[in-house]
Parts: sequence; C-alpha cells; structure tokens
Amino acid sequence: MIRPELRISAGTFRANIDAVRARIAPSTLLLVVKDDAYGHGLARTVREASAAGVEWFGSYDIPTALDVRRAAASGARIFAWATSTDTEIDDALLSDIDLGVGSAEYLERVIARAFELGRLARVHLKIDTGLHRNGLLPEQWAAAVAVARAAEASGAIELVGIWSHIAEASDAEDDDAQLVFLDAIRVASESGAPPALQHLTASAASWWRPELRGSLSRIGAFCYGVRSADGPELDGIRPIASLVANVVDLDGSDAVISIGSFDGLPSTLAGAPVGTPAGARHLRRIDRTSSVVDGWPGMAVGDEVRVFGAGDLGEVSATTLAERIETVGEEILTRLSTRVRRTVSD
Repeated sequence: MIRPELRISAGTFRANIDAVRARIAPSTLLLVVKDDAYGHGLARTVREASAAGVEWFGSYDIPTALDVRRAAASGARIFAWATSTDTEIDDALLSDIDLGVGSAEYLERVIARAFELGRLARVHLKIDTGLHRNGLLPEQWAAAVAVARAAEASGAIELVGIWSHIAEASDAEDDDAQLVFLDAIRVASESGAPPALQHLTASAASWWRPELRGSLSRIGAFCYGVRSADGPELDGIRPIASLVANVVDLDGSDAVISIGSFDGLPSTLAGAPVGTPAGARHLRRIDRTSSVVDGWPGMAVGDEVRVFGAGDLGEVSATTLAERIETVGEEILTRLSTRVRRTVSD
C-alpha cells in the first residue's frame, strides 16, 4: 500500500514569512520552531527560513536550540526559554544561545555557569504579566534586575532583553499585561540602558494588536499557515502542508484511500470534507489502515486525495479539521508527521 505523504511547500513558507514580516514591521520576526517546527521538520524549516533572511529563531528548549544552531545560517540568533539543567546551560553558552530567564533561581544558575565557563550569557529576563506561565512576579522584579545588573557589571551576563507571555484572552487583559510589561522596562531602565530586545507578543497578538508589539515578535503557527483555533483566516497566509493519500481500491461508488487511524488520523473526523480531483467529498468512514471517501466520476486507483491542505481541491485546513475534535491544528500536524512520509517542494 502506498504510504500517505505530508507535502510541504517551501515556496508557500517563504511567502508566509514575507507576509508576516510585512504585517509586523518594524518589529523583527522571531520564528518559533518548537515541536519539530510544528510538525514540518526542524532542520529543513530552519534552512529554508535562513535562506529567506530570518535571523531570529525561538526553540523553547536548549536541545532544540542546538539543533537549530547546526541548521541555521551563520550569525543567527536563537532564543531558548525553558528552564534548563546546568549541563544544558553550559551547552547553550558554548553555542551562543540567548536564554530566557523567568526565575531568580534560574538567573543565579545562569550567572554561575557563565562565571565558571568564562562565557558571556545573553539574558532575556521574563516578567510575569498575569499568565503565570513562568516569569518573575512584579514584586520580585526589582531584586532580580539588581542581581542581573551586578552580574552584567562583572562581565558574566548581558541583559539584552525583557519579555513575557500574555494570555490573549481579551483585549482588556492584554492591555493590563502591557502596563505591567512597560513598568518592568521602566524599572530596568533606572539601573542602566533599556534592553534593546523587548518582546511581549506571540502569533495572534503580533498579528492583530500592533500597539503591543516590541522590537521582536515571536511567531510560530502563522508562518506555517496554521491559524488560531476558532480564529479567522489570515490575509496573505496559506497552509504550507498538505496531507495526501492515494486511492487503493474502489468500493462500489466509494473510494478507499491509504490512510487510517493507525496513521494518526482521528476516527472522529468521519464526515469531514477532503479534496479530490473532482472537488470536495466527505470521509464516510475511517478504519485502522484505510478510509472510505465519497466517490466521483472517473475515479481510479492511484488518484490523490488531500486530507487537508490549502483548499485547492476543496479540502480544508488542518486547523479546521482540528476544530471538529476540539484540539489545535499543529497537534494534528505533529501527530501525523511522525507516521507519514514528508516531502518538500518548491
């Protein structure tokens, strides 16, 4: 049986990057590549983005940052923000990785490792603006900044950035978060030059709330054409991945295709539209290693059916499928990408 294939369009990826940059300018794109670049393949994604001129990457953890360093163009800046072990900190410092620091304990360990290795640590200090996903509380902030400035004066670190996550639950909450963020910048500026790198927003807020953007905007899903769950379509953005399965048998007026629940396709997607040579048809049933699709005139073994994609054959996006099972599009991509062939076209 022909295996299903996740096809990734490098050309669409580059076009999405261009559209995102135009949207967020003059803020700089920090391309987030966590979770194997949202299931699209880390190394090839980083190489393609580097060729398109992307200079900043967000990896989440240090092991991924090291993989990005191996694939990225010379001089790329890589930001890893997960609290890490001392060994990982050492690896980051030796590979020139920027570190996101969201606790006093982690800050002390980064400083200690920088002293031990004799390597300058570039630190982005995180203020908790209300999401409570890591970060120094406002009442802890001044003390942490003082520690960071002292370490900076001794040559152990450079306080290059201030950052945070916001909830993106409502405009009012995000406005409140920005006030906390701006106050953190004010406090830091009282003891030295304001850090040049200030980043508060991820994909959705970077796209729709320009007044919240800082000098960097951390954007992942949108660059891959994955819109927010239950969110609107994005101008100039298309999914870069399409999942293709072949017709392997004809069952009366239906087509049997080469993908099933064992490949990572949730059985709850029965009834969803897919793309065929004759336009949109519905998945009638999802079995273990195959699925049944409403047929079309002239269908034949070997025909291609798009389970999800950019819509050219009537299929819907991975996010639209995901909304049927109340999860998010990149989770479907990540799950499926471990079970099917991945190819890249220009």
